[in-house]
Amino acid sequence: MKHIALVLSLALSSALVLAGPPAPKKEGIESKEYKWNAQEGEKIEALKFKGNTKEGRDGYEVCGACHLPNGAGRPDGTFPQLAGQHTTVLIKQMADIRAGLRDNPTMYPFAKELTDAQELANVSAYIQSLCIPLDHGKYEGANAAKQVADGKALYEKQCQECHGKNGEGNKDKFYPVIAGQHYKYLLRQMTEIRDGKRRNANPDMVKVIKPYTNEQLVAISAYQSSLAMPGSMCKPKGGKK
Repeated sequence: MKHIALVLSLALSSALVLAGPPAPKKEGIESKEYKWNAQEGEKIEALKFKGNTKEGRDGYEVCGACHLPNGAGRPDGTFPQLAGQHTTVLIKQMADIRAGLRDNPTMYPFAKELTDAQELANVSAYIQSLCIPLDHGKYEGANAAKQVADGKALYEKQCQECHGKNGEGNKDKFYPVIAGQHYKYLLRQMTEIRDGKRRNANPDMVKVIKPYTNEQLVAISAYQSSLAMPGSMCKPKGGKK
């Protein structure tokens, strides 16, 4: 019944879906009481479960309308690339959206349908199992080579420790995979984190990114979008490595 309800909700128009109750609001980084990744709520419940990828595939069907069936998202950055993302990161972000800690009015009507912690774990496990698409949105502006080189220097200095040499993140610490992510999505998120608009941001990252100029964020995003994780990327067309 749950799967049928999700499929039916997908058939509704965007206007009708978004006409539902607004997302709740929970104080985030703007509050002195805010604790990043506090060990509480349904996130903890979902993390206890072993996700079932077969059942997660059914649950993901409603997500595929925006993020695409292969989890590739959109190169224009409107919807992030999800394939291969850590289950811990996926569970935390969906739980934060559902709780009103992360503002995402487009996703909230769909995220709130995953009302069961086991289903949240299942969908996350399925997404993590997907190979990361090779074709994604990269920097295409002027002086691309220089932007990537400048971004590499900045990344290796302050980002690599948490996000890894190849953008693999850290599952145990809830640091996301950024390899294969779209350039425009990366730029938008880092800008929002720097400017205090990402309410569930990690304060440690805010401190690092706060001094960066717009130009530096462009360079870092350009480099990050060029990263690839060995063994996790989809095979090139034709099956050749």
